[in-house]
Amino acid sequence: MTNLQVWLSAVRLRTLPLSVSGIFVGSCLAYYATDKFNVLVFIFAITSTIGFQVLSNLANDYGDGTKGTDNDDRIGPERAIQSGQISPEQMLVAIQNTIMFIIFSVFALIFSAFGVYHILYAFIFIVLAGFTVYSALTYTIGDSPYGYKGLGDLFVFVFFGFVSVVGVYFLNTLRLDHVVILPAISIGLLSVGVLNLNNMRDIKSDEKSGKYTLAVKMGSKRAKQYHLFLIFGAITASVLFSILYYSSPYNFIFYLAFIPLFKHIKVVVNAKHPSEYDPQLKFLAITTFIFSILLGLGQVFY
Repeated sequence: MTNLQVWLSAVRLRTLPLSVSGIFVGSCLAYYATDKFNVLVFIFAITSTIGFQVLSNLANDYGDGTKGTDNDDRIGPERAIQSGQISPEQMLVAIQNTIMFIIFSVFALIFSAFGVYHILYAFIFIVLAGFTVYSALTYTIGDSPYGYKGLGDLFVFVFFGFVSVVGVYFLNTLRLDHVVILPAISIGLLSVGVLNLNNMRDIKSDEKSGKYTLAVKMGSKRAKQYHLFLIFGAITASVLFSILYYSSPYNFIFYLAFIPLFKHIKVVVNAKHPSEYDPQLKFLAITTFIFSILLGLGQVFY
């Protein structure tokens, strides 16, 4: 494996489409509700979100790698530090460089949205960005990482759902509306579903390493039931949204994404071995991305 391939593996490209799903939905809802769409806000929101996701992936590799959580018992793809192809020192430099990129991207995003006005709004988003960076780092890094206490699901729901969808909506419109609530819930729940798949796959190795994710705490059977709740909850919230905010038949086009979601549910229900969850990580991430595109476009074309 070349050096570039090693770093691309560490970045975990398959998670990136998931990270921009909320940005797309929030942007489309802003146009639907107010006819406002700032191209620069959209671009820098995408780059900032990808930066946050890459930071989270690199920090997760560093945290789990240095703690020994990534070991031979783990079922998923071999991580960068675990394989020895990237040293902890090299990973720290990559993390620092990613944070620098995020700082530039976030300031460009805030300036694109507020210009030199709305200083209070700008300050709030700077603080929010700082907290997001802190959360990405402390998921697995530090003496008391929250990812080892079963709190990862909550943070993913908040950041991938509400911060992403509601945040970019506000950056475009400078206001908060109820129209974003149900889509934010849907994207948040599907994003948690991706994390839960990862945690269900790694239940045995995580438990041995002292990483008590929510899946570890619940056990395999209840974690699978929890997963079904997440997927059906996302579907239910999106259906309610399409009914409550109906404006044209295009609003229902995202129902097409239910086909792969139901296929995914069938695979999870019938899974007998944790290794069967691994291919579903990419599948659910891409399905969520498609779902977000169809939901967003369904509101734009009315």
